[in-house]
Amino acid sequence: MQNESKRFDRRELLWRTGGLGGIALAWMMGEEMARAAAPPGGKGRPEFNGGLHHKARAKRVVQLFMSGAASQVDTFDYKPELIKRHGQKFDPGGKVELFQSAPGSVMRSPWDWKQHGSSGRWVSDLLPNIAGCADEIAFLYAMVSKSNVHGPATFMQNTGFTLPGYPSAGAWISYGLGSLNEDLPAFVVLPDSRGVPPNGPANWGSGFLPASTQGTSIKVGAAQPIHDLFPDRSVGGVTPKSESDGLALLNSLNEEHREVHPTDSRLEARIKSYELAAKMQLSAPSVLDIKDEPESVRRLYGLDKDITKEFGSRCLVARRLLERGVRFVQVWSGADNGFPRRNWDSHEDLARDHADMGTSMDRGTAGLILDLKARGMLDDTIVIWTTEFGRMSCSQGGKGRDHNPSAFTSWLAGGGIKGGSSYGESDEWSYRPAVNPTYCYDLHATVLHLLGIDHKRLTYRHDGIDRRLTDVHGQVIREIIG
Repeated sequence: MQNESKRFDRRELLWRTGGLGGIALAWMMGEEMARAAAPPGGKGRPEFNGGLHHKARAKRVVQLFMSGAASQVDTFDYKPELIKRHGQKFDPGGKVELFQSAPGSVMRSPWDWKQHGSSGRWVSDLLPNIAGCADEIAFLYAMVSKSNVHGPATFMQNTGFTLPGYPSAGAWISYGLGSLNEDLPAFVVLPDSRGVPPNGPANWGSGFLPASTQGTSIKVGAAQPIHDLFPDRSVGGVTPKSESDGLALLNSLNEEHREVHPTDSRLEARIKSYELAAKMQLSAPSVLDIKDEPESVRRLYGLDKDITKEFGSRCLVARRLLERGVRFVQVWSGADNGFPRRNWDSHEDLARDHADMGTSMDRGTAGLILDLKARGMLDDTIVIWTTEFGRMSCSQGGKGRDHNPSAFTSWLAGGGIKGGSSYGESDEWSYRPAVNPTYCYDLHATVLHLLGIDHKRLTYRHDGIDRRLTDVHGQVIREIIG
């Protein structure tokens, strides 16, 4: 036997031997199955009518995030005054300060508007498929952000704070409720194939929460959709016997580490993530393989058209993840990848850029809602559509629109939401809130409430403060709850 002074601890052995495949095999050879962390209060994993604090209306969430700032006055916030005053001076009263330009003239939307469904909700012709789902949707017309800069505003919508270092909503929900499937993460992120949003993975990070609550990023359609999911096939010289012996030693060192460092959770979180990766080697490929989906479903999501295929594929994978027990799925539309812009940040030519982004997103979004409803999943799945802030109703450079953090639109559907309803209202210019200004705190409080969580009681002690997703703010928007 080795001398005690020469034995490696578990961390050193990991550095020396490396290899996800080995640790994955350790689990597959009999390591105890990793369990989702019990929610605060020790109530175990809740099911549909469970929840931490009260009876839940929903058990899972899918968030569709329009990166770059989707224009509310070209999608969901109908303002006839903009049509009447097109080309006139923009004069909403008081000094108007924009992000990167001086106010141009009033600019009507390039798209016409129609009322839809029995609720009569206005939706622009840019989004005909979402318009067909109007009676399933609750619109928040007076959303407000605390920043007109993409990075901080994106953080705010995802974490409740404009500064980095705070857990995302998906991480909070993972921490509170755990997973519904031991073979898949509780929180999965499907970024745009063209890149990530401003601040990148920090938008789905765990902050000061346990590392296991962070989002797992999956690149749908890529040759390696999950980084390091499979072992490096180019590594040679490892026999089944040598690998088995090494794993037996690793298991022994794991036990010693638990005894010597019972309060250090960092390496344990890494080990559990590898154990989960081992399970995903079996479960993830089948989840991501959409070839066997019926042609009718593929058309529903827009997989038959080049412009809708990419976003539609991710929406379809999102549904497959949700039905297999993933708690929170985030789907991104748009990436922070410079010029030409492939996101919603339409400073130069709104008609051109929003036409591409809107058309690419519309069919997959509507397909997701309709598919969830057809499968009986919409009743217990919350669908969130949001963006970091809105855009101005005056022109920038004649054809674009600048940032507007003071009024934009988000919406929710399913999971206890009252379809065809609304909350808040912007002024006649869609420049400022006129009634019931709404912040991300209110949206987050409402989503948590529907999941059976009191947003004031889901806390985590950090640096002497009981932190929460909604900070010291937030009201449940009961007007949109069915």
